[in-house]
Amino acid sequence: MNSMIDSTVIIQTTSHSVPSTPSWFGEMVVIARYLQRMGVLAKISERVRFARRRFGRYEVIDFAAVLFGYAVSGERTLEAFYERVYPFAAAFMALFGRDRLPARSTLSRFLAALTAEAVEVLRAQFLEDLLGPQPDFEQQPCGLTDRAGNLWKVFDIDGTREAARQRALPQIPEQPVPQRRLRDVCAPGYTGRKRGEIVRTRTTVLQAHSYQWLGSFGHPGNGEYRKELRRAVGMIQSYLRAHQFPEERALLRLDGLYGTGAVLADLLGFAFVMRGKDYRLLDLPVVQTRLRLPADQQFSRPESNLVRTLYDCSDVTVGASGQHCRLVVATHRTGPTKNRIGIERDGLAYELFLTKLPQEAFTAADVVALYLHRGTFETTLSDEDTEQDPDRWCSHAACGQEAWQIVSQWVWNLRLELGHQLEPEPIRTTEFAPALPPAKEHTAPASGYAPAVVALPLKQDRFSGRDFALQPDGTLHCPARQTLSTTEERREADGSLRLVYAARISHCRGCGLREQCQWHGGNTQKPRRVSVLLHPLRVGSAALLWKDWSRRQHRRACMQLLRHQRVDMHLEPALQPSPTTSQPVLSRAQRAHSRLSWEVRLAYNALASTTGRCTITLFGVLEGFATSLGLFTASH
Repeated sequence: MNSMIDSTVIIQTTSHSVPSTPSWFGEMVVIARYLQRMGVLAKISERVRFARRRFGRYEVIDFAAVLFGYAVSGERTLEAFYERVYPFAAAFMALFGRDRLPARSTLSRFLAALTAEAVEVLRAQFLEDLLGPQPDFEQQPCGLTDRAGNLWKVFDIDGTREAARQRALPQIPEQPVPQRRLRDVCAPGYTGRKRGEIVRTRTTVLQAHSYQWLGSFGHPGNGEYRKELRRAVGMIQSYLRAHQFPEERALLRLDGLYGTGAVLADLLGFAFVMRGKDYRLLDLPVVQTRLRLPADQQFSRPESNLVRTLYDCSDVTVGASGQHCRLVVATHRTGPTKNRIGIERDGLAYELFLTKLPQEAFTAADVVALYLHRGTFETTLSDEDTEQDPDRWCSHAACGQEAWQIVSQWVWNLRLELGHQLEPEPIRTTEFAPALPPAKEHTAPASGYAPAVVALPLKQDRFSGRDFALQPDGTLHCPARQTLSTTEERREADGSLRLVYAARISHCRGCGLREQCQWHGGNTQKPRRVSVLLHPLRVGSAALLWKDWSRRQHRRACMQLLRHQRVDMHLEPALQPSPTTSQPVLSRAQRAHSRLSWEVRLAYNALASTTGRCTITLFGVLEGFATSLGLFTASH
């Protein structure tokens, strides 16, 4: 048997080293070509300007090329990335029109010295590229269609944290004060379920239908969430203006971090849905009164046995600034374990949801469902961590880490755009919530109730129902300050719920206001009764429709296109200079880099005309896709 194997399989070895092409190199070629074709590389070279500090011949575009390659590669560390790209450094830098690859130490010095002004210019260029000539897939009307037929654009704003562990170092007078590498980029903060002593928080903005990143803002520790929220709102405004979409149809989804009245002023009038964390709202009289009335709806999800009872308060004053919004209170019975979210009172768990969505287009159950749908944002962050992991430490300086995360989100968006060119598919439509059933006689409305109203008087000059005020404990107070309690609930034919309140006969017999209160005249055989009506909400009956694209399909189509395909590279030898050519004479400006113009600085590492031509052949690229990128098609 062994002889048979030896005769059919011949194994040879050679001492000649031929490194294998990285599996991600083909995708890097396609993305670099796309950036060049869209003019992005030229704009970065011209606009993102940063004076060099011990960077030798390199400029911002050289380091941006390395960061783009690092994000595309998915390598766990910069050291691993440099090991893979080094044998092909000339071809890699030629993709960006540059000559030499900066050393890893040079990149570290660049990221450590980067200024906030340069980062903001890079961020502005990222947003300009996103809002530039729109890809075909963005021309389709994606969004959320409400029950009244209006189209909404949904944006998710949330933060993610990266925790870091630090070694325990001695702190005694006989030794110097320990210097921490992550001192400028991290700070003590809430670590959540991640192990670590210090953290860095990153606020991200996502378009929930196209799954495109709009921005990223990082800060040490718990961050400055209100400042970052205002910047996120500004980016969303730019996005809406570029797409010519009205701001009143934009919906912002935020988590409980923002759930206070003080934050509402930062949203600049945008519609929103968020979880509230100020449980003092439950003690407001208007909220207590609503909780004593019958509930609007019940809400549950198929994957959970939890059933929430919903109470919709249409206008509640929130915060010290007096912001008005809609409040949905969800209650459910407490279990044997403590609830992670909400507050417990008298055996009930209470959750708060703040929103400015109109009642005529969204029911209370729709508001809760929209907030809980934020789980898709968490899966997007999980995909980002798996494929690119932008929270890993690329730099120990805040601005350097911020630049890396901007480039990482840039690559995510580029993969989406190229993936839609590879697999152009129509938008998908999902029934987010079914249409409301038609109202039936003597049944509760599917849309909930409008605010409670009282019946009008039968005779003039007599007390009307409006003179009997609803109390937080669910009773009525008459003009004589006596209490009326609920005695009957009747369902009307139109779906309204009539609550009948009655006083005690002993209170009415000796009351001095009985002539104004009783329409029977002096007959006091019966106590005063008052009806309170809960009319059904006038809500559109159409289904909620969610129109979006696949989160993974198109992006991974770009990633997997060339990961398992062969890539051939042929680098022609560089032209040798004439032996008679003498060394150039340097000017004082050339000796002192600070005196050089931006054009001269950029030309230092530009690809020279004497550099040998590099020919890269990509296999498995469809002809139509190659034509859209302006790539040549090789003959078989």
